[in-house]
Amino acid sequence: MDKAKGKRQKAKVRRQKGKKAEAALKGRSTGAMVPLTTVAQRFSAALLCLVPFALCLSGAPAFAQGAPGVPGLVRVEPADPADVVPPQLADVTFQQRLNHRLPLDARFRDDTGREVALGDYFGKKPVVLAFVYYSCPMLCLQVMNGVASALKAVPFVPGSDFEVVYVSFDPADTPAAAAAKKQALLEDYQQASTAAGWHFLTGDAASIDALTSAAGFTYRKDDATGQFAHVSGVLVVTSDGRLARYFYGVEYSPKELRLALVESSEGRIGSVVDQLLLYCYHYDPASGRYGAVAMNLVRLGGAVTVMLLVGFIVLMRNPKPSVSRESELTRRAGLFRPAAQPGPKGPGLRTDKESEAVRKP
Repeated sequence: MDKAKGKRQKAKVRRQKGKKAEAALKGRSTGAMVPLTTVAQRFSAALLCLVPFALCLSGAPAFAQGAPGVPGLVRVEPADPADVVPPQLADVTFQQRLNHRLPLDARFRDDTGREVALGDYFGKKPVVLAFVYYSCPMLCLQVMNGVASALKAVPFVPGSDFEVVYVSFDPADTPAAAAAKKQALLEDYQQASTAAGWHFLTGDAASIDALTSAAGFTYRKDDATGQFAHVSGVLVVTSDGRLARYFYGVEYSPKELRLALVESSEGRIGSVVDQLLLYCYHYDPASGRYGAVAMNLVRLGGAVTVMLLVGFIVLMRNPKPSVSRESELTRRAGLFRPAAQPGPKGPGLRTDKESEAVRKP
């Protein structure tokens, strides 16, 4: 009896524990759920709290360390857009004026102090022309170095095939400064043997303005520093003084300078290969570079294909004669001695049969 009673009590306890656990699980699952409306309300409230804060940030000026009046802070002004030109550089340009003629009668002084006309360097050869000033601390020196470096890789010789002319746009420059700059440049690039083809000119304001205006080159002097703001570049001019090509920057492609010199010389310098390259590459004024012309490349490829086909057909119509054919042609030409023909014998002459009988013992 006691054992049966104990079993019933234990079963009752187990049932009570199961009910309690089930109730706890049910309550936990139902109590942990949050209605969707409550989530939306909380999210909306968070957004409403962030909006005033964002408005305050957008309206307040930006600060960093060290601002006057506010310890540890400094006002940071918004940066200018990248495409906005500073007012002091608004009139500094280098515009292309292709086919315009330079004033060849403008007077200058060369690096020896001799008075010359610009036209003295024109007439038979194209000219590489650059505007610099000899006291420039950086940019002009890079332009001159870029020209000298590129021309070392060009197969043409300064003085013989073309001329190199640097013109200072600073009226304060002197022939002595020009001579010093020329000597340093030619020594650095080992061009002393071609010194006769390099010319460093100085002039007065009137001659400088006439030449730079004709070439589309404008600049501006900073009175505070005594330096000039200007655009870097180099020109290739035809032998009669017409502006042919503009190349911007401080580094120049030897291939493009070579093509420009060949084109500006009107066939006086260059090889057949250079002429073919000019047929396939044309100068693009917008980029200041030579680019491939697709139609000309297609035409050149078609012409080469036709020539190859014609050569193949000619070879097929006239095959090389075989060895037996050559032997037959040679025999007919009389290079092999024909058999002796019977005929009257002269004194002391023997037939082939008589000679053979004599040789036999």
